[in-house]
Amino acid sequence: MGDQGGEGAYAQAGVSIDRGNRWVEAIKPLARKTDRSGIVSGIGGFGGVFRPDFARYSDPVLVSGTDGVGTKLLVARWAKRFDGLGIDLVAMCANDIAVMGADPLFFLDYFATGRLDIEESLPVMEGVVKGCQEANMALLGGETAEMPGLYAPGDFDLAGFCVGIADREKIIDGKTIRPGDAVYGIASSGIHSNGFSLARRVLLEGEKVEPLSPVPFEPETTWGDLLVTPTRIYVALMAGIREVLSVGAFVHITGGGLTENIPRILPEGTSVRVRTGSWPVPPIFSYIQDKGSIDLEEMLRVFNMGVGLVVIVPGREETALTSYLASQNERYWKIGEVVAGGGEVIYAG
Repeated sequence: MGDQGGEGAYAQAGVSIDRGNRWVEAIKPLARKTDRSGIVSGIGGFGGVFRPDFARYSDPVLVSGTDGVGTKLLVARWAKRFDGLGIDLVAMCANDIAVMGADPLFFLDYFATGRLDIEESLPVMEGVVKGCQEANMALLGGETAEMPGLYAPGDFDLAGFCVGIADREKIIDGKTIRPGDAVYGIASSGIHSNGFSLARRVLLEGEKVEPLSPVPFEPETTWGDLLVTPTRIYVALMAGIREVLSVGAFVHITGGGLTENIPRILPEGTSVRVRTGSWPVPPIFSYIQDKGSIDLEEMLRVFNMGVGLVVIVPGREETALTSYLASQNERYWKIGEVVAGGGEVIYAG
């Protein structure tokens, strides 16, 4: 019989089954680099199968998270640098469940595009693999969709999904936070994956910076290098901190900055006083603020401002925390304290 609407007609409509199959075969060896205990079956089937080691936990619960990388996709396209996006994707998901005290187990990705360009897309997946390795997660599966007409040529979107495990009684939810607790900030690697709509307006549209142009305040670095720097994955750091001290809360500083993220874990009757000036704000943020004529209040609500992770501990744990952070060569600062209040961040000079 002749072609009744198989690969030929579908490919003419813009979707290639053969190209999709080649993509799956290209991903399989990458995914195997993330193999860890618990994998029953991974990429290639209708679903990934994972068996957690429940014996390690007295009352195990699963913790899940999902996220994307936002308009940083457009910056990567501008810079023609896609290798860091996969790390960003993993970081945005893994950090969010790790702050709750969960150990990440496995990750799935969703890659949607108008036409799959394997050469351009493979660096994204290589980044996903690197991120999964750093977070000790298995890349268990995913979905790649060609949707011509929905996405313009060259456009694509990413989403990620992860599942972790924790002891129910050890979930970190901020309930033990009390006035007088110390608030520490851990350095970010840059803008991470939030605030890029504003960063693009100021830098790409306003200042018209070019990917290969040197950064004025860091001449040895190009704008492309600076803006596609991946989000830090804090999973191992948080696990190490949990092993040596009691944590009141971890806070992943994403969209909303310090202003919106810290209140998410504050118990009733508490606030956090943050001392601006208690940590060195990376010059990229000062540059955006100056060139965009943006007030500090908005900057603190949009960007991480150099603090990618916040740790809240009782005063008795401060020495243990700072000793551990120093042993890991971390850049950290005491940025404030918990006070009585109505659940907000109070900025003080």
